[in-house]
Amino acid sequence: MLAFFKQIRAILHQWWSEFTLQTRLMAGATLVVSLIMSSVTFWAVNTIQHDARLNDTRFGRDLGLLLAANVAPLIADDNLTEAARFSSRFYSSTSSIRYLLYANEAGKIFFGIPYSEAEVQNSLTIQRRIQLPEQYATNTTLPLVRQHLTPDGPVTDVFVPLHHEKKYLGVLAIGINPNPTVVASSNLTRDVTIAVFISIWAMVLLGVVFNALTITKPIKELLVGVKNIAAGNFQQRINLPLGGELGELIFSFNEMAERLKSYEEQNIEELTAEKAKLETLVSTIADGAVLLNTDLDIILVNPTARRIFNWEGKDVIGDNVLHHLPPPVTVKLTRPLYHVTHIKSPLIPLTEAAEQSAADDHKHRDGDEFRVTLSSPTERTIRILLTQVFDQHRESVKGIAMTIQDITREVELNEAKSQFISNVSHELRTPLFNIKSFIETLYEYGSELTEGEREEFLKTANNETDRLTRLVNDVLDLSRLESSNAYQLEAIEISRPIEQTLRTYQLNAKDKGIELLQQISPDLPLVLGHYDLILQVLANLVGNSLKFTASGGKVAILAYLLDQNAPLPNQPQKVRIEVADTGTGIDPDDQNAIFERFFRVENRVHTLEGTGLGLSIVRNIIEKHHSRVHLISEVGVGSTFWFELEVYSDENALMETPMSLAPAQSSP
Repeated sequence: MLAFFKQIRAILHQWWSEFTLQTRLMAGATLVVSLIMSSVTFWAVNTIQHDARLNDTRFGRDLGLLLAANVAPLIADDNLTEAARFSSRFYSSTSSIRYLLYANEAGKIFFGIPYSEAEVQNSLTIQRRIQLPEQYATNTTLPLVRQHLTPDGPVTDVFVPLHHEKKYLGVLAIGINPNPTVVASSNLTRDVTIAVFISIWAMVLLGVVFNALTITKPIKELLVGVKNIAAGNFQQRINLPLGGELGELIFSFNEMAERLKSYEEQNIEELTAEKAKLETLVSTIADGAVLLNTDLDIILVNPTARRIFNWEGKDVIGDNVLHHLPPPVTVKLTRPLYHVTHIKSPLIPLTEAAEQSAADDHKHRDGDEFRVTLSSPTERTIRILLTQVFDQHRESVKGIAMTIQDITREVELNEAKSQFISNVSHELRTPLFNIKSFIETLYEYGSELTEGEREEFLKTANNETDRLTRLVNDVLDLSRLESSNAYQLEAIEISRPIEQTLRTYQLNAKDKGIELLQQISPDLPLVLGHYDLILQVLANLVGNSLKFTASGGKVAILAYLLDQNAPLPNQPQKVRIEVADTGTGIDPDDQNAIFERFFRVENRVHTLEGTGLGLSIVRNIIEKHHSRVHLISEVGVGSTFWFELEVYSDENALMETPMSLAPAQSSP
């Protein structure tokens, strides 16, 4: 219950707080006037009723004394019949008497009008009595007057003691009806009072409505109009048929709006054109751009910056930029941003700020660049440039311009270039060092060496020269594949490069005791590809298989048409080429990196030599044929490399494959 009353109190408080001060004062004044008028009306009603009661009391007392004086001798003579007859005539002669009752000395009623008594008296019969104050009748001769309410209205009771020759005979009780005129007057006064009370509130409500229509509504209209004008809506007009001061105010407002509209029409085209130029310039630049005010709130942001910071679909205008930047950027830029705008950062303690204030003057300046690596939504590196925006006099800072550049590609290229140069330098250094060492030995100590030693030194130098030549050729091939050149793909018969590859490596396989096999499905269709590049792929794969297969092993080339019983819509048929061996296999940890440049499995076992570029060249060539090279290998069992080529058709004839500058991604 207490909670319910508190809730009601809160609702009433909220309802009252929504009223204006003028409304509250009017309601308070109305309440005071209503209370005063109600008090006066109640006082008048009470006065009238009091006077009515006094009149009834006087009338009843006089009437009782008159009747008692005439009836007392008859009762003293025990002439009750005559007393009853006289009382009946007396009762019938006036309508003011409600009842007449006679009681003896003990208070028992023995006669009354109207009155009836039970015909049979027994022990269960209720004795009707008049209960008066003790010793009242024997100590006074004055009537006792009181009033009580009945279902038919109020009645004035008058009790008159009956005395005859100083002897107490009993008491006479007379009930007097109220004066109808006085009662009607009292009801009329009450009705008038209620009508006055209601009229006061009705007048107040009418005044409020009139005030709302003639004063409040025009003022609200003016308020809305001023807000629209302030917001740039110069089409706002107020059409209210009012005169006087409010009418002049509305007329002046409309005239002001008209002049502002005329001024806007004169300047809006030029301002809009300049704004459109600026927004177009900012939105079309390749770099991200974010404009901040001195509170670090975002004023302008272009689509590139939204993409870099993952703000697409977010309303960031007007918010603090530090609340929306990625965490690494926030950590990197919080101190520089506050320093460039000359604002005390809330993130830096006072003692720390005092200690580093001098250092910040040199660390964070206008035009500073910051490089940050982001991991979400994709891993990339960005460069951020902070530039102060000054006013036209260059006296105060008005904001900060943030320029964001995505340098992920640049970083990757620099890293790849550095790694490539490092690897090439390392691979070139070894054969050059060996060639130089053996030639210097022959040059300085040739006369001291035997013929066999000189022949061995020359053979080693020749092998290192061949190794250097292979390395240079592979580097040139890889560079050519990653250049912007385009290769013309045409219809080729896949069995031809396979047979040529087998003839090339037949003697090498025979010397190592390895069986070289081929399994080519008959009637294979022509495939779309580049003959020389496919030949290079097969040569690299077969050469690697022979290198890592021990004597007695097998190397096989397979070519067959893929099952097309349930081909997907718009999917061309493909021929799969596999190169399988029974060699040492490749560890699962090395399979993901096997196609990277200069990665060699023999680097870990130091048993065979190679440039580490063969599989990287294979991957690039296959990707230029719009396919991917795959690997299945198990250590000690063997390896299988396979790829797919599209079957030649008129739709894909004369297809050109552009050479991407980006380093190829490794196949799964």
